Amino acid sequence: MTPVGNPKSDSMTEKADVLQGTLALMALKTLDVLGPLHGYGIARRIEQISGDLLAVNQGTLYPVLLKLEQEGAISSEWGASENNRRARFYRLTRSGRKLLETETRDWEQTAAIIARFFAAKAEDLT
Repeated sequence: MTPVGNPKSDSMTEKADVLQGTLALMALKTLDVLGPLHGYGIARRIEQISGDLLAVNQGTLYPVLLKLEQEGAISSEWGASENNRRARFYRLTRSGRKLLETETRDWEQTAAIIARFFAAKAEDLT
């Protein structure tokens, strides 16, 4: 699994860094699709959705959730988790939904640009 947000990444361990904003976008999309979740649930869902190709670092996820909450993209409240433990549940706000739409468009545009480079042949550039 590739760790998401792993601060100790080097070529020897082949752990890829996640592009800035990617984890926030994945968290927003997860909350959009699945509704309110606690942090651990968000992390597990991101891992599941990635086909277990990503491992979410809890030490990176919670600062991202805090930042999103401070920006007004998500809100949180305390509740009981599935195993009856006290947990903070996060939900997408109207502002978060707008942010998700903007970020999704930006990532789709970036992916399309990169795809053009992968598809380019020498004769296309002359």
